[in-house]
Order: sequence, then structure tokens, then C-alpha cells
Amino acid sequence: MAVTDDGGSRPPNQSRTPFQTPAPPPHFVGRDRELADLARWVTSEPRGPRTIVLSGPAGVGKTALALQWVATLRETYVDGLLFADLGRGSLGPVTPSDTLEGFLLALGVEGKRIPVDYGQREALYRSVTADLRLVVLLDNAQSATQVRPLLLAGEHSVVVVTSRFRLSGLALDGAQWLDVNPLDVAQSLAVLRRMAGDKRVDAESDSAHELAVLCGGLPLALTIVGARLATRPKRRLANEAANLRVENRRLAELALAGAASIEAVFDVSYLDLSEDAALAYRSCAWHPGPDFGIGVAAAMLGWGERRAESALDALLEANFLVEIDDRRFTYHDLLRVHARQHAEEAERSDLRQITLRRAIEWYLDQVMSAELAIHPHRPRVSDRFVTATDDRFDSEQNALLWLESHRVHLTSAVEIAANGAWHELVWQLCEALWGFFLHTRHYRDWIRLHQLGITAAQHDAARRAEARMRSQLGFAYAKLRRYDEAIAENTLALRLSEQEGDIQGMATATSQLGRAAREVGELSEALRYYDQARQLQQEIGQWRGVALCRRRIGQILSKLGRHDEARHELIAAGATMRDLGDTTQHARTLSALAEAHIRAGKPELARPCLHEALSLMRDFGSPYYQAEILAQIGDLARQQGDTESAMDSYRVAAELYAAVGDPNADVMRAHLTALIDE
Repeated sequence: MAVTDDGGSRPPNQSRTPFQTPAPPPHFVGRDRELADLARWVTSEPRGPRTIVLSGPAGVGKTALALQWVATLRETYVDGLLFADLGRGSLGPVTPSDTLEGFLLALGVEGKRIPVDYGQREALYRSVTADLRLVVLLDNAQSATQVRPLLLAGEHSVVVVTSRFRLSGLALDGAQWLDVNPLDVAQSLAVLRRMAGDKRVDAESDSAHELAVLCGGLPLALTIVGARLATRPKRRLANEAANLRVENRRLAELALAGAASIEAVFDVSYLDLSEDAALAYRSCAWHPGPDFGIGVAAAMLGWGERRAESALDALLEANFLVEIDDRRFTYHDLLRVHARQHAEEAERSDLRQITLRRAIEWYLDQVMSAELAIHPHRPRVSDRFVTATDDRFDSEQNALLWLESHRVHLTSAVEIAANGAWHELVWQLCEALWGFFLHTRHYRDWIRLHQLGITAAQHDAARRAEARMRSQLGFAYAKLRRYDEAIAENTLALRLSEQEGDIQGMATATSQLGRAAREVGELSEALRYYDQARQLQQEIGQWRGVALCRRRIGQILSKLGRHDEARHELIAAGATMRDLGDTTQHARTLSALAEAHIRAGKPELARPCLHEALSLMRDFGSPYYQAEILAQIGDLARQQGDTESAMDSYRVAAELYAAVGDPNADVMRAHLTALIDE
């Protein structure tokens, strides 16, 4: 474990300290007793991991209190602040497995190194965090079972949980409880003073006192009232109190007395919204995923982005939305429910479905554009790719970053489309997510969504799409060494493609069957499959596909000792990839050619291949593939007795592998140690 300049420690592959918690609310007041209790608990003896549960009703300010306190811990817990909203999954509460994955990624563990197995994922989380000074804030927890796998065991760690529920089961884990109660009248008046100004509150002290009482001491209600007053400097507090009084009475008569205070505040402020802002408030509450941007909001509303942004700005002014950054927004849970209630009252019954479908189609278009940036030459099944634009992302890296940052929305979109029986959207999203899954290896999502994609393609009677889904799923199974399942999926894919006369689908499935055969050591069988796939790709003029098959054929021929044939295939594959401008595959083919030269006893021919491959990958910017090539260069130099060059190559390879969290970093360091000891 590396030690930082400030005395903390973090995993060697963690280049940046994660600080994920949102900023504390700007109008936070009071809670001096609660803050003092929290500070005392975290420093008390005996030392060890702390778990603190903030429990209280909705809207009482549990999250605000937690954020205010956690912000004071940043200088002590120098290895980071992790944050997860456990109540906002795609179709319900977030699973512990998904939260673990997000935390591991934030701590610098590369996606493809995160286990699919839940138990292994939890164990890795414990290992990575064992020696860290870390704070974890788990907001809106639904159960002790949801929280327990996320607790920390490190001596210098704190887990803060907020929940409407008591979560008594955490007593077994040594948790401490803090009940968060509504603000008293004096604290409520302090909120109003901060937002509306001392002068107005003093001028109408009785009305201000009534407003504080009508808001029930709930910070969410107080800040919405305060926002209305702040944006209307001439509005009398007496008028605001009268409106709330009437609305409170109406709700009480409807037997909603328990929620009357906050419902009344919401309703009065909602009626004051412009037509555009009110429609945006109702519509965006159906967005798939916990937060949303201006682009998807505009799509859901059927507006241009400028009009949508203006409406969202009005909702921010009214404190009906929380701004995550300058282009992303979210709702408080109570406001989301309130907005959906008004949507169901105000709109025709099918408008929710129309709004949701617009959002999913917007995400589909974005994903297709990202996929075109990642794999511009890949054959597609969906005709929608024909109209997709390829200029939304200026690089493969930016496309992948966007996909990763919107992953929860994309999985939500697939699941909601599946529940809505929008079958063509389900399998099209899965097809378009291929490049993302191929680079990030989120196997759990990959498998779950593709199973939905297969079902959707079957409902849609889209046999070519079903074959594509099965081949993409089979690839994931093969990478997880679930070879029987990989073979089964690709065998079905091949049969479907043959029935449809889909030569591209046949080539893809055949190539995947070759991969499975190669991985289990059946090289002759793999060679037969790859040759069949090559012929199919050649038949339809898919020259990139031909080149991929030839590279794989060359690698197997080299292992079989058929060196001249291997070099012929690899040289041809490399030339095609070079002409197509596929930098990654050109470099990988050069690397394979170098390996073939070494096997053939001609290491002098390997060196220029490796250096050209390294140059290409440096231009492309892939640390993993650079490290892979440098490891080969180091091995070659070591074999030739060039110890200094070997050590230089291993050293840089170790740094690059470590940067992406690859365990080969330890292999490179072992090589360095061995060379030093020789």
C-alpha cells in the first residue's frame, strides 16, 4: 500500500483520491447538538471502524446533516469520501453488488478486474479499503441487508448511513444511532432569515413564526418557501402563510394530516410555476435513472435545449430540483413522488409512456453514436445505425467516458424498455453497448441485459438480432471461462443465422466457436472454425473481419509450429488493419507477428515489429496495450542478454499496468527483482 504525502495510504493503482459526496446545502442552520454528538462519537475510545445511522422521517434533513458533517472530515480521512444513494436504482433500491462495483471503480480498481461473483467482489472491497482513512456515506438506505456488505473494517474508517427506517439489524455490526428530528421554531426562523433576509422576517415576525410552524420544522419545506420569498422580494410573508394555511386545511380534510405541512408547501409552490416549468417538473420525474441532463430533458419534453434549460432553471430557483453540476439535475425523493402525482392528475394516461419512450430513444441515439466512435468498422444489425451521427464524440476515450458516467441510466433504459414491451429498443440498446462492455468488462450488466435482449429479439421476431445477442452474450461467457455456455449460445446463433441466410451472423458465431475451442486447447478445431469464419467474411467483403480471422489463424499456426504459414497470415492481417486505419488491431497484429518470429527462432525480426506496435499504441493512448508490448520487448531483451534494456522495459510496463490496476504489474516487478539479483 502506497503512503501519501499527507500520511494516508491508498491502493497503488489509485491515481486520484475520490471525493464523491455532494456539497453541503447552502442554507444549513442549527443542528449544533447533533454535530457535537457525531464529532464526539467518531473520536471516542475504543478506536476502530465507526458506523453511524442517521434516522428520521422524509424531508427532515438527514442527508443535509450528513453532508455538513462529512465535509468536516475531509482533512482527517485523506483517502477519500465515497457516496452512494441506495434508494435510487433503476427499478428499485440499489443492490449492494452494484454499489460495491461503483466504489471499487472510484478507488482505482479497473473494471475488468472487478469480480462478477458477489462474494469475491465484497472480499476485494475489504482488501482494497483495509488500510485506508476513508469515509463512506450511504444515503437513503432501505434495509440493514443492503448496508452490511458496504461496511468498512479498517481501523480508521467511518460509514455514515441515512434512512427513514431504524435499521436495527445494524446493532450486530456495532452501529450507533442518531435520531434526526424536525427543526424547532427558532431554527426554522433561522432558515427563513438566511433566505429571505432579517429585515423581512423582523417586519412580519408573527407571519414568519406561523410559516415556521406550518412547515413543520422540515428543512425541505422551509427552503422551498424561502426560495419563493427570495425570488419575490415584494411578497408579504402574511400572504405566503395564508396560502399555506388554506392548503394545509384542505390536505387535512383529505386525511393527509401526517404529510400536510410538506404537501401544502409543495402544492402552493407548484401552482406558482410557469406552464413550461410545471410541465418540465411533471415530465422529468419519469426519467430512467436518478439524475438527468438538459439534453434528455429536452427530448422528453419534445423541446429544444434552450427552452428546456430555461424551465429547469425556474425549477432550480423554486428549489424543486437539486443541481448536481451545471448540466445535471435530480429530485428529492418526496418531490419526485409529488411531481409524478401531479403528472398522473394532469396528463392523459399514455403521456408517461410517451415521455419515457422519448428518453429511452434519446439514450439509444447517444449510445449508437458512442459505439460508432469506438468501433466505426463493425457490421450492425439495427437499421437505426444508418441515421446515427458519428460526430457527437471526438474520440473513443470520450465515448467510453460518457458511457461509463451514464451507465445506471443505460441499464435503467434497457430494463424499462423490457418492462414496457418495447422490444426493438431493448435489443438495439444491447447491440449498441457492445463496445462499452468489450472495453469495461462489466460482466454482470453485460449478461443480465443481453438475456433481456435475447428475449426482446424473440418477441420482435428479429432472428438476426437474436443471433447477434447470443454471440455477444457468448463472448462474455467465454471471457468468464464458462465455455459450455459460450458454445451453447454461439451454436444457437449460428443456427439462427443459417436459417436467415445471414452470412455476417454466421461468421461471427463461427469465429466465437473458434475462440472457445482455442481457450480449451483444441487448436486444430479452433483453426477449422477460424478458417470457416474467414471464408464467410471474405464472401461478403468484410475485410476487417477477414483480417481479424487471419490474425487469429496466424497465432494458432505459430503455436502449432507452422511458422511460414503463420507469418504469411499475420503480415496480411496487419496490412489490412493498417489500410483501414484500425490502430489498435494493427498494433495487436504486429505484436502477434513479433511473437511468431520469436517462436520461429528469428528474434532479430521481432524487435522492429514490437517497436512499431509500441509507437502506434502510444499515439493511440492505451496504457494496457503499451504495457503488454513493453513486456514483450523486455522478455526479448532479457533473452538476448540486454539486461539494461529489459529492466527499462519492465519498469515502464509495471507503471502502466499499475495505472490500470492490472495484476501483471507484480509480474513485471518480479522480473525486475530477478534481473537485479542475477
